[in-house]
Amino acid sequence: MKRIHVVILIALLALSASAGWFIWQKSTRAHVAMVKPEQPNTANNVVQDASGKTVLFWYDPMVPTQKFERPGKSPFMDMQLVPKYADESAGSATGGGVSISSQTIQNLGIRLGKVQMTRFGEKLSAIGRIEPDERRFYDVQTRLPGFVEKLYARAVGDPVRHGQKIAEIYAPELLAAQHEYLALLKLDQVSDLTALRTAARSRLQLLGMTETEIAAITRSGSASTRFGIYAPASGVLTSLGVREGAQLMAGASLMQIADLSRVWLIAEIPERDATRLKPGITAEVQLQSLPGKVFKGRVDYLYPLLDDASRTVRMRIELPNSSGQLRPGMYAEISLEGKTRVALSVPSESIIATGMRQVVIVKETHGFRPAEIETGETRDGSTEILKGLSVDEDVVVSGQFLIDSEASLSGALARLSQQKSNELDISTMEQAQKTPEKILKGRGKVIAIDEKSSEITLAHEAISALGWPAMTMDFKVNSTSQLTQLKSGELVAFELKAQGEEYVIARIQKQGALP
Repeated sequence: MKRIHVVILIALLALSASAGWFIWQKSTRAHVAMVKPEQPNTANNVVQDASGKTVLFWYDPMVPTQKFERPGKSPFMDMQLVPKYADESAGSATGGGVSISSQTIQNLGIRLGKVQMTRFGEKLSAIGRIEPDERRFYDVQTRLPGFVEKLYARAVGDPVRHGQKIAEIYAPELLAAQHEYLALLKLDQVSDLTALRTAARSRLQLLGMTETEIAAITRSGSASTRFGIYAPASGVLTSLGVREGAQLMAGASLMQIADLSRVWLIAEIPERDATRLKPGITAEVQLQSLPGKVFKGRVDYLYPLLDDASRTVRMRIELPNSSGQLRPGMYAEISLEGKTRVALSVPSESIIATGMRQVVIVKETHGFRPAEIETGETRDGSTEILKGLSVDEDVVVSGQFLIDSEASLSGALARLSQQKSNELDISTMEQAQKTPEKILKGRGKVIAIDEKSSEITLAHEAISALGWPAMTMDFKVNSTSQLTQLKSGELVAFELKAQGEEYVIARIQKQGALP
């Protein structure tokens, strides 16, 4: 019986030892597996597909510090892991930039833009009032005394056409001149009749008869008791000084016609802005009564006198108005191009603003490099470059946020920051290296943008590093210029950093609009 107990005890000890050895082996392997991704060349020269290149590891461009031994889907973002090749690592270490495979470039959807010369101008705005063109007013008069027998334009605002009969006048003096002309036509025995007839005909013309009316009395052989007044231009009546039956004196004004096929827009410009304008510059005009419609014109004249009370200078813009939509008395908003200049520029969306500096990713023959820039005016999707780039260089317009992550992984942007901080105290730099700033990354959809308060509302995915679930919340943005490149509904990638007791967005880059 004792022997049986001893055998059982020995068996139990052997079983315990085996189990302990098995657990120790498993924990050792697990420890090796956890440490393994942190070592260089940990993928054991794995070749991806048929590229023939040696893969060091795979990584998520949004979380470049985390390395993986195998390809697959990123646990952080809804995207495939990207391979890091051995030759890329060497190239980036020596060239100060980052080399990315053509497959990765295609996966990232990288789009390039040119550094080019662009015309920039100062934008001015003003409010003006539509007025008739004073050079297109026509005064209708009679050349001899008489009486208004008939009016065809009877009220101010009535439209008239060029050559249209607008009144009929009875003038005794003209009637006598007609009889004299007809009498000369009937004479045959008087010498030099041609000269007399020509003189009589000219007199009728001077008194206001038209060639058509003279031809009519010549054919009929009888004088007309009335002669017509005809519109000298197309337009509308702006004043009417007579009625039917009224007696007229020679030179009296019957009515006034305004040709509105072209109109003036009169605006008052502040004294400080007057020197920035000159005749000939382009103006865009919009009216509240015609929303969405833009009229284009040019500054026709800057009045030489300054208004002492308002300290403004009157400006005149000439606008075509063949459609008749521009009516005198309407108010309009004016957008003016001031003096222009030609300057170096890049597409605004190519700029990565970190709050501390502005960077673009420049394409080189064998890769990409970050370039720190100084910017000026932004207009119509282009940003002026004051320093840091040369004309005809290629910059990354789309996908630069992910290249920036790749460059950070390779140390390129770190070297750029190091060069920028050479003037700092060495002890301060060493301390900064010991305690690097923690930056968290995420993705989401733009819900709303408030440029005035530098805030953006995002419906973001879960941020595991903070223990945040997917939710919608407001964020402060370090640089308001980043918000000008975004619209509601777009999918964005962003970086958060702690600022006091809250997290603010240090960088944000659109990744394409959500369906």
